[in-house]
This record gives sequence, structure tokens and C-alpha cells, in this order.
Amino acid sequence: MIKLIATDMDGSLLNDDHKIDEEFWEVFREIRKKNIIFSAASGRQYYNLLEKFDSIKDDMLFIAENGTYVIKNGIELFSVTIDKKDALELIEIGRGIEGAYLVICGKKSAYIESSDEKLVSEVSRYYSRFKIVDDVTQVNDDILKITLCDFKGSEENSHKYFINYENKFNIAVSGKLWLDIIHMKANKGTAIKKIQKFFQITPCETMVFGDYLNDLEMVKNAKYGYAMENAHPLLKKEANFIAETNNQNGVVKKIKEILL
Repeated sequence: MIKLIATDMDGSLLNDDHKIDEEFWEVFREIRKKNIIFSAASGRQYYNLLEKFDSIKDDMLFIAENGTYVIKNGIELFSVTIDKKDALELIEIGRGIEGAYLVICGKKSAYIESSDEKLVSEVSRYYSRFKIVDDVTQVNDDILKITLCDFKGSEENSHKYFINYENKFNIAVSGKLWLDIIHMKANKGTAIKKIQKFFQITPCETMVFGDYLNDLEMVKNAKYGYAMENAHPLLKKEANFIAETNNQNGVVKKIKEILL
């Protein structure tokens, strides 16, 4: 029996227009009648997820910033932050990458150093609270994640600058333009494990959906681990099952098929 459903957002629950299909809301009501916990598990900011799920925000769980920040009913269940000294080192590297912009993700807000229209447009899709500052190293906030918005392609460009740090941080290509750097012990899979332990739910009672490499660990921690048909080839290889594409409403269709 499924007791926990967690889904990635972009490329999974959301279509390519970054919208949730209307059918989802009825399906959500039905799974809640069965006392199934539903969670959005995303690289997106918590405040952005709150806006997406405003009408049901008090009846679900949020796994934000790639598993570093987990909240239910406005209360933090747990978080994993990056040490300030480590953050400064990563920021220095990020500033030197051509075509890439730093996004410092804190508990209170996200922070960028450029007002470039293309960057602001991209950041505003995923971060409802962000500030343009002169120097991100002077930000007074708990740092959950350091992100690169890379217009040359995160997998091809910025990722190679951090290869020597993969034994110290969890570095994930989370989208074509996005590279996320978080604490070594943090990822969506670790968050799922903690949630499973907290609510006494097993992997066999867990269903998850994802489309990119930041979903790898999450998919591995659920018996019903689904990669979207539009997913990265490596994720599709690791997943136990495949769902239809995000534009075909694959997440909702699969939930209905299995549970309703």
C-alpha cells in the first residue's frame, strides 16, 4: 500500500509551460482521502512551491532546494546547510565561469549579483523571493544551496569546474541550465529517507517521480520509482518504472492508474 508520493516539479509534474494540469487537484483530494502523504520534491525554492500549491499548502509536505529544506505546515522538519567558509570557496570558482551566474539559495531568500534580464527572467521562474545584491559573500542567511544558472549548459560547461569537489559536496546537474551544489549528506533521496523514518513509511510504500539527475537518489529510495519518458537517460536506466511525459500529464495518470 502506498503511503507516500513525492514528485519532482519541472519536467515531471509541471508541463513545459511550468503549469500543473487541472486534473491534479481532484487526484490530490482522492489520495488524501486515503491518508497518503503528498510531497513536492524540487530544486525550487520553498516560497515558490508555496505559491504553486497555495490552495493545499497546509495539507502537504515540501522538499525544497533539492532536499536541503523540508517543511510541513510552515514548520521546518529539517534542513542541511553549507558552511560559510566552503560557500566562499565555491562562490569564487563560480564567479570565474563564463556564461554562468551564481544564485545563492538561503532560507530567507535567494541572492544574485547581476541584473541581467535573461538571468532575472530565469531565476524568477523558480525563486519567488530573490534579491539582487552587490556581493553575495556578504549575505546574512543560512545557505542551503549554491546554484549556477549556466546559459552555456550546466552539464557541458560549469559542471567540469567542480569535478574535484565531488568528494566533498553533492553536485547535481538539475536541468539544462542549472547546476546545484549542496552539502554532501543532502539530496532528495536523503530527504525521502528521513521522511520515511519520521512517518514510519517503508520504500515499498513509497512512490516517486523525477526527470533529471538530481532525482537519482530519490528514485533509488522507492520501490515505485518512476522516471518520466522525457527524463535524462541515466535516470531512466536507474528507475524501476517509466511514466508518460510531463506534457502528457504522466505523474497524475500513473497515480490514478496505480491508486485510484
